[in-house]
Amino acid sequence: MALNDQDPIGNLKNKLLSLFGSSGQKDKTPQPGKARFNIWYLVLAIFFFSYLQQFLFTSKPETIPYSLFKQYVDQGMVGELVIGPENIKGKLAGTPEREFTTVRVNDSDLVKDLDKHKLSYSGRYENKFLSSLLAWILPLGFFFLVWRFAMKKMGSGLGVMSFSKSKAKIFAESDTKVSFADVAGIDESKEELEEVVEFLKTPEKFQKLGGRIPKGVLLVGPPGTGKTLLARAVAGEAKVPFFSISGSEFVEMFVGVGAARVRDLFSQAAAQAPCIIFIDELDALGKARGMNVTGGHDEREQTLNQLLVEMDGFATNKGVIIMAATNRPEILDPALLRPGRLDRQVLVDRPDINGREAILKIHSSNVALSTEVDLHKIAGRTPGFVGADLANIVNEAALLAARDDKETVDPADFDEAIDRVMGGLQKKNRMMNALEKETVAFHESGHAIVAESVEHADPVHKVSVIPRGIAALGYTQQQPTEDRYLMTRSELVDRLAVLLGGRVAEELVFNEISTGAQNDLQRASDIARAMVTEYGMSELLGLVSYERPRQAMFPQESFSSGKNYSDAKAAQIDDEITRFVDEAHQRVRKILLERRPVLDDLASLLLKQESVQGEELRQMLSAAVGKRAAAPDPSSAGMTVDN
Repeated sequence: MALNDQDPIGNLKNKLLSLFGSSGQKDKTPQPGKARFNIWYLVLAIFFFSYLQQFLFTSKPETIPYSLFKQYVDQGMVGELVIGPENIKGKLAGTPEREFTTVRVNDSDLVKDLDKHKLSYSGRYENKFLSSLLAWILPLGFFFLVWRFAMKKMGSGLGVMSFSKSKAKIFAESDTKVSFADVAGIDESKEELEEVVEFLKTPEKFQKLGGRIPKGVLLVGPPGTGKTLLARAVAGEAKVPFFSISGSEFVEMFVGVGAARVRDLFSQAAAQAPCIIFIDELDALGKARGMNVTGGHDEREQTLNQLLVEMDGFATNKGVIIMAATNRPEILDPALLRPGRLDRQVLVDRPDINGREAILKIHSSNVALSTEVDLHKIAGRTPGFVGADLANIVNEAALLAARDDKETVDPADFDEAIDRVMGGLQKKNRMMNALEKETVAFHESGHAIVAESVEHADPVHKVSVIPRGIAALGYTQQQPTEDRYLMTRSELVDRLAVLLGGRVAEELVFNEISTGAQNDLQRASDIARAMVTEYGMSELLGLVSYERPRQAMFPQESFSSGKNYSDAKAAQIDDEITRFVDEAHQRVRKILLERRPVLDDLASLLLKQESVQGEELRQMLSAAVGKRAAAPDPSSAGMTVDN
């Protein structure tokens, strides 16, 4: 539970500094075996040839006015002259001789004056072949060589005739370097794929008995659960080539390119069989056909049709296994999931506590851990986390320890890493006035006290008023005692109470409410609505589900969306939702009134030290219960109590 706060997100970084590959902060160290074309080479070449033509291959005579040229003629100082249609070039007598040029004007007496002074003159004669060669042919030839070099080094994907080539990355048997030992927390999924590995290793074992291995395997699961890693592990265990490509890389702006790439991919795979073709994010390519609202031809559908044809045409004895991964199986075309194509679906689910512990062991194998670190305890604090989240926690803990110049990573680093991944970075420098900080302290105290007072809520691990992330001004962190897959009505009611604890605490202490409970109210409303419309937990409405599934398995079902009950029933649903929330509100108010001293003490402690552990909170509640039990009964002393 966290208070909401609006905090502007950081500025965008300028990523256009290295547009021509000559600037920016990226590493410019050339990789072995790779050359990099730079556009500045072309610019420098243009200036170079301009310089050669302007300064080396052409002379630079002195330019004089025509009137001065006539004076030199009259004085007899002019030597050889070359008369052109636009200018006149010559040499002045002297030591050394000086070349000059002047603009020719319409002077009918020029030839007479030259003959009069007996000067040698001639018309212009030029060897245009050499000048044309240096001025045009050489630059064009150089540009052609640069273009050929760039096309060769930038890859075959830029060629005009190579758009149809597949962009799949090919990993050889020795390049995969991933085995089942690198995959943890999904033991059931690994067992499902062991049969695929066995077929790729010894196909004759299955062919002898007439068995047919599945042509395709679809890995389904939430993001970050290790679907791609599992596919690479299959290739690594089987020691076969691994073709990896994303579903979005098939479709281009040109019609027919996607289908051509599919054909090229499967032809390459058939040439290197046995092998594995892995298509990541299959939903980008395999979305159900007929969903194009604009009508007309759809390039994506043509690509999907070609994929279906290629998968259907593959014989099982070719040794080509098709694997795909997606986190949205409900939108895939049913033709992809039929037997003979992706006929085996393997669920790669979120790991349980044992799986999380195994994943933490793998990711922390190269990290210097303190002897006090208990990975099982860390796994218990991270319910619902996937492999990518756990890897991030280990990395964050190592970075925090290195920042503090520690020799090993201790439990405090993991504690801060979990808080950082779940809530965001600490913002201790955020300035809050005294009233706002006090409001946050009582708000989080209300959440924590209610969580420890109801029967079915998870125990509190930590209460904090340190702002985190974008919107959290404080948070109450609960730690489940075990992994749960079902929720009872009592547990949902208790969860409603915990969500409303912060809002009710503000009402009791300040006789005022703030905007901080917005997220809590939203989650409480969602739980109450689900109890009424989906789970059939309302006695008034009975065992009826009024909510359609949010995502249909087949696309044609999604067009019949809308409520399937009357307006009168909708009013009853709204009344029941309100009743659930109001009953939880009254219950929470009673709990906090009975524990008002603990509420005040916990809020004061939070204002003083900003964070309180769950054990300290439970000690405060136990002491308060002991005081109430030791207090004398007013009726036994002959006292009366006003109701």
